[in-house]
Parts: sequence; C-alpha cells; structure tokens
Amino acid sequence: MADEVVLLDFWPSMFGMRVRIALAEKGIEYEYKEEDLGNKSPLLLQMNPIHKKIPVLIHNGKPVCESLIIVQYIDEVWKDRSPLLPTDPYQRAHARFWADYVDKKVYEVSRKIWTSKGEEKEAGKKEFFEIFKTLEGELGDKPYFGAETFGFVDLSLIPFYSWFYAIETFGEFNMEAECPKIVAWAKRYLQKETVAKTLPDQKKVYEFVGQMRKRFGLE
Repeated sequence: MADEVVLLDFWPSMFGMRVRIALAEKGIEYEYKEEDLGNKSPLLLQMNPIHKKIPVLIHNGKPVCESLIIVQYIDEVWKDRSPLLPTDPYQRAHARFWADYVDKKVYEVSRKIWTSKGEEKEAGKKEFFEIFKTLEGELGDKPYFGAETFGFVDLSLIPFYSWFYAIETFGEFNMEAECPKIVAWAKRYLQKETVAKTLPDQKKVYEFVGQMRKRFGLE
C-alpha cells in the first residue's frame, strides 16, 4: 500500500517550512492543506487536540505534531533517502541541541521585534543579535551547521530567512551588516532547489507581517 501523507500547514509558518523542506529532500509526495488559523478546521482540531497548532503531518491516518519531531519522524521513516540527521549518536545529540536552541530562542525574539515599540523593541534587537552571534559562533568557518552538507540544524533555521526582510525592516537594522556569516550561510543554502522552491518570497512575508501589525494596533 502506498503511503498516504497529508500536511496541515499555513504558508508563512517557518515551522511548516521545515516540514516542507524535509519532505522535498526525501522526495515524498503529499497532500497540502492550508489552514485558516482564525478558523481552524475540524481536521486540525482532531489531529492536534492538545496544541491545536500547525504543522501536523498525517501519515496513513496517524498524526505527528511539532515541527522538529515531524522532521525526525520523516528522517526515520524514509531513512533510505537523503539523511537529515547524522548517524553518529554524539553528532545526532549535538544537532538536536542546536535545533532545540533555534526552536526556543529565535522565534520568540524575532516576534518581539515586529510586535513591539520603543525600549521593548530595542531590548528585543539586542537579544536577537546575541542569539545570532551565538549561532555564527557555532557555524564557524563551516559552509553548513552540518559541516560539509546541510543537515538538521540548517533545516531548523533556514525558514527564518524568509522573515529576515520583515524583521530587519520593522526592527530598523541591516541583517547582513549585523550577522554577515548567517546571511552568507542562508544564501548558500538557498542554492538548494528544495529550499528555494519552499521558502516564500520575503516581500510577501513582509506584507503579511504588516497586516499583523495593523491588527495589533502597531501601525
């Protein structure tokens, strides 16, 4: 029986982008279902009753939730195609640590920049630069976080690139000037077809964030 794969997602979600890149890397065919997060579908509420969030991967009727968990699941189920995690146990643990760091740090601080003003925004920018300088330190002189080939950490971080234009515009800074290694890494990674075709246009994300800011009364 052929695998039945469905992805419940929302186009600007960096968490959903992770899953889409992983599926593309593995060459997995799937049905994409766009969610309206203001009016969540009965299927989403049924498949993720705890968090009620996207993305959700439904594989042969069974749901898998949380983006990094989904990516690891994809890597384990379709392990004969383009591995995303190292085979060495220590390297796997190391990759999971840094992907977890991205998960816990980058989204919240990025959101703080475009949803705040004044001192709060300035504090968010300071924290944002500290986090990305830490990531640049981990990247070092390697082309990818996964050394010579892209891997789990790269995949966890690259979706945020599609938000950089919005974040730096509303944050009033230049990402390339502040974090040149990260921008160079992202541009290198964008040469991969699976990534270039998955990430939405930065200007489209910027327009979406602008609409969100109006909704929050920030414009």
